Amino acid sequence: MLLRSFRAVLATLALSLALPACAQSKPAQAPNDADPALWVVKDEDTTVYLFGTIHVLKPGLSWFDEAVKTAFDTSGELVLEMVQPDPAAMQQIVATTGINPTGPTLTEQLPEAKRPAYLKAMTEAGLPSAAFDRMKPWLAAVSLSLMPIQKLGYDASNGPETVLATAAKSANKPVIGLETAEQQIGYFNGLSQPAQMQFLVSTVDELPEAGKTMATMVDNWSHGDPEALAREMNESLKDSPEVAKVLLTDRNARWAKWIAQRMAKPGTVFVAVGAGHLAGPDSVQAQLAKAGVKAQRVAY
Repeated sequence: MLLRSFRAVLATLALSLALPACAQSKPAQAPNDADPALWVVKDEDTTVYLFGTIHVLKPGLSWFDEAVKTAFDTSGELVLEMVQPDPAAMQQIVATTGINPTGPTLTEQLPEAKRPAYLKAMTEAGLPSAAFDRMKPWLAAVSLSLMPIQKLGYDASNGPETVLATAAKSANKPVIGLETAEQQIGYFNGLSQPAQMQFLVSTVDELPEAGKTMATMVDNWSHGDPEALAREMNESLKDSPEVAKVLLTDRNARWAKWIAQRMAKPGTVFVAVGAGHLAGPDSVQAQLAKAGVKAQRVAY
């Protein structure tokens, strides 16, 4: 089975926040109630909330309320996967990392049998066939993954990271990142060439189902069903051990270590990371348990 790159992008990185939108957001809709999962880690003088996000959403989901809002309001700082650089800086990082100015074009590197589907995807996206030819496979995969869902109205401006960061700024709460933009881009860029090409090929294969897949993921997230969300997002990562290790398990272990160390300092912290990191056997909570730190689901 090929890696489901579309799901992996949403499960692992906030990179979607860095790429240019392909369509404008749709007008705001009447709110639909959403109750995504929330966990808490506590000791005598420290509280760390763990909130799973989906990096891009349509407008109209009412999730920043009830227990999530209470946890955020009582927290003294917000922790995200990364603090978003200004757009020009982020685009520069992507451009200097994800572009191959010489050598075979991306189309030439693709397996011959996959080229027609790739060229069809480019046409359907309204792009010239050679538009991505100087991109590395990982950047082309991420870009193609996001195009169909952006056209459906999913946008980073509606995503929890943007909403939470804006709220933190209004409340004068400090915002820190577990990783830098350079690190996040580096995870993709450091993948082997075969893994990157598999990433791109599977993206092309799954584009026709992107809208349906995204709707299912958002539904699972909205209903607070992390295990269903993990199956949707992360199951196929098992078939690509390199990608699973780099994008999921290694990062979960590092973040769990950060949380465990943070417990030594008093205060209340709201940590928001991609929901795929907070479910499944290699989740952040599972890594915390190995260190003797228990995360408890918040009922609401």
